[in-house]
Amino acid sequence: MKAKPLTHEDLKQYQEDGFLLVRGMLSAEEVELLGRTARQDRILDQHAQGRADGEGGTVRLSLWNHPTDTIYGAIARAESMVTPAEQILEGEVYHYHSKMIMKDAKVGGAWAWHQDYGYWYQNGVLFPLLTSASIAVDPATRENGCLQVIRGSHHAGRVEHILTGDQAGADHERVEKLLERQELVYVEMDPGDTLFFHANLLHRSDQNHSDHPRWSMIVRYNAARNNPYKESHHPRYTPLSKLPDSAILEVGARRFGAEFEDAGFLDMSEDQSAVSLRKS
Repeated sequence: MKAKPLTHEDLKQYQEDGFLLVRGMLSAEEVELLGRTARQDRILDQHAQGRADGEGGTVRLSLWNHPTDTIYGAIARAESMVTPAEQILEGEVYHYHSKMIMKDAKVGGAWAWHQDYGYWYQNGVLFPLLTSASIAVDPATRENGCLQVIRGSHHAGRVEHILTGDQAGADHERVEKLLERQELVYVEMDPGDTLFFHANLLHRSDQNHSDHPRWSMIVRYNAARNNPYKESHHPRYTPLSKLPDSAILEVGARRFGAEFEDAGFLDMSEDQSAVSLRKS
């Protein structure tokens, strides 16, 4: 892993653009082990669920609340991953949740334009003091549905969201007007690259019509001082114990099973933020 704190210029770019791409954060060996483990992981597959994209496709993903002592938890707790999140959020952070996006070749669905805080606002999170670290497991290209972001759109604040299929999508009119003024960026990534992005950054992805999969693991961090005021399907503040970067290969080299069952997988039918949007 790339054990290097963010520079002043990195943080300034994140604040201005709403995102920061760190190339090669995971080594080739680490990301190869992550991808191989995920694709062979019976538990991850058993908990995978589909979300209709409103365009005739389905996004398959697994989402869990607790990092656990697995390769996924070793990555989420690795010093080189947590330290940038602490720098970005200016203080202690905790693990809000992680998920694996399984955008398979030919069948992987799209994500509508949305802000993550459009969901998390419903969970009693008072401030958008969260950041996401999206790790490319496979090459992410325009052809296989890489992430798209609107540069600087986080400065617009929280946009109203409505359900499109099973997903919460941002208000179409505001998105279109922001696209007239702000730059649309296709975030193409190599395996191991990591994109940190703001909770209010507008982002989406196209369906995967290519012959190549695009899997990615996303770790969400919340500022400890931003502890939600009410219970929801994602955890309130829980101290996060950092691990040395070397733990990724050490933990990933051994098999795991039942311990990952305790990760707190989310049943999408119990997604309280989506239920709140249906009622609004």
